[in-house]
Amino acid sequence: MARPGRRSYGARMRQVAGQPNAATGKGRYVGVRVVLVAVLVLAGLKLVQVQGFQAAALSAKAESQRSTTIPIPAKRGSIVDRNNVKLAFTVETRALSVNLRAMRKAWDEVAAKNPAGGQSFETRAADAARFIAAKLPGRVTEAELLADFRKTTSFTYLVDGVEPSIAEEITTAFPEIGAEVRAAREYPGVTLASNVVGLANWRMDDPDVSKHSLQGLAGLEYTLNADLAGRPGRYVADTKQGNDNVIIPGTERDVQPATPGNDVVLTLDSDTQYFLQNALADYVRQSRAKGASAVVMDAKTGEIYAIADDSTFDPYDNKTYTQSLMDLQAVSTPFEPGSVNKIVTATAAIDQGLVTPESVLQVPGALKVADHTVHDAWVHGTQNFSVTGIFAKSSNVGTLLLAQQLGPDKYLDYLKRFGVGQSAGLGLSGESRGFVPPRNTWTGTTFGNLPIGQGLSMTVVQMTAMYQAIANNGLRVQPSIVKEEIRPDGTVVPKAAPQTTQVVSPETATTVRNMMRAVTQTGKNGNSGTAPTAALEGYQISGKTGTGQQVNPATGAYSDTLYNITFAGILPADSPRFVVGIRLDAPDTTLPAGHSAAPLFHDIASYLTQRFQLPLSEGAAPYVPLVLP
Repeated sequence: MARPGRRSYGARMRQVAGQPNAATGKGRYVGVRVVLVAVLVLAGLKLVQVQGFQAAALSAKAESQRSTTIPIPAKRGSIVDRNNVKLAFTVETRALSVNLRAMRKAWDEVAAKNPAGGQSFETRAADAARFIAAKLPGRVTEAELLADFRKTTSFTYLVDGVEPSIAEEITTAFPEIGAEVRAAREYPGVTLASNVVGLANWRMDDPDVSKHSLQGLAGLEYTLNADLAGRPGRYVADTKQGNDNVIIPGTERDVQPATPGNDVVLTLDSDTQYFLQNALADYVRQSRAKGASAVVMDAKTGEIYAIADDSTFDPYDNKTYTQSLMDLQAVSTPFEPGSVNKIVTATAAIDQGLVTPESVLQVPGALKVADHTVHDAWVHGTQNFSVTGIFAKSSNVGTLLLAQQLGPDKYLDYLKRFGVGQSAGLGLSGESRGFVPPRNTWTGTTFGNLPIGQGLSMTVVQMTAMYQAIANNGLRVQPSIVKEEIRPDGTVVPKAAPQTTQVVSPETATTVRNMMRAVTQTGKNGNSGTAPTAALEGYQISGKTGTGQQVNPATGAYSDTLYNITFAGILPADSPRFVVGIRLDAPDTTLPAGHSAAPLFHDIASYLTQRFQLPLSEGAAPYVPLVLP
């Protein structure tokens, strides 16, 4: 029999266990309430922090996660000749690219969801490669594209320079292919004036994407880059799933339009430039010269209608991007000009009143100057030369006799007036100042060399500018190759007026110009000038030949076989319109074409008279005696 006491005790305990204890229940309720309140307080504080203090930052972060700033490239200005013929202009292009990581993920998911479908990243890449290659024949092959798709990188460019319409076909068929807006430079003349115009291409060196643009690398494209480039713009747009290549229509905003660059108008005439480049190349072949350069300059304004070397680079062929081809040697390469420089002595002697063209000097066949003896190019005894004859026959000895009357200081002054040793100021990269030795370094032999064009150097542009001063009544005008710029709104901005120097009086310049007509004279008994082959029927021609010794790089001394053959001429002499300067670099002087640049001048002058319909001279230049009994 159970004990009542034990049962009563157990029942009471079960009853107590089944009922809440007042003290314990109350404690638990308070604890839970405290925790809930604490959580709510913390949540409130966080909400206040987010909404009150971090709202702007978090909003901006969220915005950046779904929107993209997209640069708008500025259209680069064109470069045109004086007749608005385009030498360089910009076309819009696309660069195809692909986000390989996103493409792999998307097509791996397709393959996983439908293994029997036969679709995968590899099949999609193969389809895209085949399609793109078919749309761009000759630009890229299917194999090359497949190699790009199989790269381990997360992103890659596929093809650059794609026409926008073709790019749109590709991206429509394959949305995973991106098409980045770019631009390309077109040079319709290809090598025409290419070492003047230069080169520009798309650059991505700057980490700032907005600064990716066409940049000038050489020539005027480089020196005028700031004027041509313009200012890029930008806009913001939402993109699909963070893919910058897929813009959600209608989300474009904050548009800041791009400002196009200025167009640059050159003084060049494309037809004349084309003729000059080809004429130089042909003459180099005929003369077997190392090279040649020439300039056609307006006699009054100093504007350059054509400036060329015999060869230049192809902007579409990077194998031709060599220093020798990209340099414009007519401005970058100084040389010792030889007798063309005698124009300085002739002008100074007339200007100083020392002689007239008819004055007669007794000229020996050789003259000792300090420690060396100067000879004429032909053997002769002492002869009576008119001053005209000294220069028409290019007598070294006669020139030095006149220079000695002038004196070294006055001679140096006239060199400076003519701009020798000073930059021509064309604004082209690599432009040389040439060289005139400082006066305090002159020795006795220095003044035996300078008047005959040795011991100093100049470029073809500088040489041509010397004769421009004589053609322009003694006023030397700084040469120019840029005529004006045209802003995007059509405003024409002329270039600053060129600097001018009155070298000599108009009377002196006219006298010298008329005197130098005898250089092209044909006569008997030694009365022919040095360049009858430069004469042009119906036109008076004034000019001067030159033969300057080159330094033999192996010996450091003047060579007896390497020469600079030069000619500078004024057309027409009686009413100057053009000045032409020519240099042949080390031609074979045993050949007719290598012995003189006068025939080349004749061909250039003949072209100019036809191209610009120059009126005939009123009469032939008068015949004058050069050597007297």
